[in-house]
Formats: sequence, structure tokens, C-alpha cells
Amino acid sequence: MKPSDFFVMFALDGHRLALHLSAVVRVIAAVEVTPLPGGSERVIGVINMGGKVVPVFNVRRRVHLPDREIGPGDQFVLARAARREVVLPVDCVFGVIECAAEGAGEIMPGIGYAEGVAKRDDGLILIQDLEKFLSVHEEETPGQAVGA
Repeated sequence: MKPSDFFVMFALDGHRLALHLSAVVRVIAAVEVTPLPGGSERVIGVINMGGKVVPVFNVRRRVHLPDREIGPGDQFVLARAARREVVLPVDCVFGVIECAAEGAGEIMPGIGYAEGVAKRDDGLILIQDLEKFLSVHEEETPGQAVGA
């Protein structure tokens, strides 16, 4: 397998999703998020990561799942987008998986934020394209709000 075949798999309300391993900086336990006044509805707020203020995105809204409070058992995926690091709150992270993915456009054209689907013996995993997942506007808004 090549490096592009390694993913970090996580769950949201029982749905299995993944990001390319190369996009993930690290996974941490959920911490308190400071809300941003006047922020985007897709940005929950910010957290302090080693002295750096990092925006926390509402992944649930992006994949059309109902909102819920971040709980003590949740985890944060710190990922690197093109312009900055971002935090994605998830229910749990399963770890690194190795698999081949089919392109989403081949399965369902216009799926948007998904890059592909990985087939495994235990089911399907929706592979997220972080660059598409975060629109340019969403990447710029938190940076402007926190003075980055």
C-alpha cells in the first residue's frame, strides 16, 4: 500500500468516516471550547493548543447530523488544512486503518465534501476531503476572528 492508503477512522452518531493520515496532526481528549461571538454557524469556537488558538468546526452540521453537546468521552481530531490547523470534534477515533478507497465521484457525482468510500469486511467508511470539507470562507473566518 502507498501512504495515501492510510486513514484515521472516526465515528459520528454511528457513521464511520475517515481523513487521510497525512492530514491528521494528532488526536486528543475533548476539552472546553470557547465560543466566538459572531462566528460562523459551522464554527463552534476555539481552543488553546500549546499556546496557539485553533478553531473548532461543527463536523455534524457539515455531514447533516443533528447537533449535540461535546461530552467528556468525545475526542478532538487536530487536522492540518491548506491554510491552518483545525479541530474536528468526533464521538470516538478508532485509529489508523489501511485500505484502498474508491473515488466518490465514481459512486455518486456531486457528493461534495467526500473524497471516496473505503470498503472493508465490516462495512463502508466515507473518506473526507478536508480541503473540500472546509470552504475557503470557513477557513478564513476563524482566523480573522482570533486575529491569526
